[in-house]
This record gives sequence, C-alpha cells and structure tokens, in this order.
Amino acid sequence: MTQCEKSKPTGFVKLYLALYNAAQFSGWTYIFIQFLAHFFVHGQPLDTLWSQVGKTTYFFQMLASLEVVHAMAGIVPSNVPITFLQTFGRCMVVAGAIDGTPTGQRSPGLPLALFCWSLTESVRYSYYVAHLLLENVPAFFVWLRYTVFIPMYPCGFLGELLCGYWAQGYFGATGKWSMELPNRFNFTFSFYYFVWIMMVGYLPMFPQMYLHMFSQRRKVLGRGNVGSSKVSKSN
Repeated sequence: MTQCEKSKPTGFVKLYLALYNAAQFSGWTYIFIQFLAHFFVHGQPLDTLWSQVGKTTYFFQMLASLEVVHAMAGIVPSNVPITFLQTFGRCMVVAGAIDGTPTGQRSPGLPLALFCWSLTESVRYSYYVAHLLLENVPAFFVWLRYTVFIPMYPCGFLGELLCGYWAQGYFGATGKWSMELPNRFNFTFSFYYFVWIMMVGYLPMFPQMYLHMFSQRRKVLGRGNVGSSKVSKSN
C-alpha cells in the first residue's frame, strides 16, 4: 500500500493525515501490547483472545476504510485498486470471518493474523507520522518500514485464510447473512459461497500485491538515501 510521492501534503491536509496516522499507530500498538499480555503475561487461552482485543481491532480496521477515500481524493498518492483490495479483504476477515462467527474466533489463524497485523501496522503508521512531521526520517526507520512486511505479509495472509476456513463451516451450517428463496426481493445469496469465493479469489492476487510491495521497497531503498523524506505514502 505504498507509492512514491513527490511532496508532502501541507496545511489542513497534513494536520488531518498526521492525526489519522497517529490514531492508527496508537490503536494498533495498543492491540499489539494487549496481544502479548494476553498470552505471555496473563497466560490466557486462544478462546478468549477476541473478547480481549476484538472491539479495538474491529474499530481501527473499519477506520482504515478511510484510506480508500484518501487515495480516491488524491490526498495521498496510493494506488486506488490495490488499496481497496487490501482494505476490503482485511475488513471482510475482521467483520465477517472473525467477529461474525465463534469458529473464526477460535481459529489458529487468529493469533497469527493479529500478531502480523498489529506489528506491521504499528511500524507503518508510526513511519507515516514521522514522515509528515520530520524533515528526514531516520534511515533505520525507513528500512524497517519497507522490510517488516517481508515475513509479516505472507504470515498474516495465511492467518486470514485460516480464519476464513474456520468460519466457512459456521456460515454453511447456520445460513447467517444468506438469503434464500422465496423472499420479497426474489433474490438468493449464500454468504457461505461468498466466503469461499473470497478465499479462492485472493490466492492469485496475493503474489501481485506482494510483488507490488517489493517494487515500492526497491524504489525507496534503492535510491541510496533511505533517510529522504521524499519517499513514502502518508495515508
């Protein structure tokens, strides 16, 4: 979800983006800390993880939908289709597969996804704040922002697929969010099949999005001046 930019935003837009990214950084860092505390401090089981961090994760992930609006409005130089696909896919996993089913909340993919999401987003949003407020972002910070995704993105994607797989049986058995005939709209819809279409459809998209992120990494780190403030996406 990155793209090189020619200049930083100014005035009200810069203030808005700084506040937005600071809020997201605070939220995902809180989720990351709660995640670690849940398992390693309190020794709680997987079954209670979502009840601990679910509301916060749901709120900040839905808030990320604004990033599609940011890209469409042109206040950030992000690729609109890629931003939409990544944001929509994550929102569907959080709202549908996890929050919408008890089975998704017990999936072994949940801790994997939450760890990868919260760590990656903490780094990403803190980088955007630094880029907006500092003349030059420290070189290590730039390197970290464009490197942490390498292990986290595929691991997080695997976690999302596992959550979807654990959730699909529940949708099939209960018919939740599905519509069957007869009804006044004369329309049928199976959320069970929709989940399967989403999971299968995202498999060929993953390499494209992953390679796109490597492309952005080369544009930034390959310039020989990773501390430059002239490369980033300031969601």
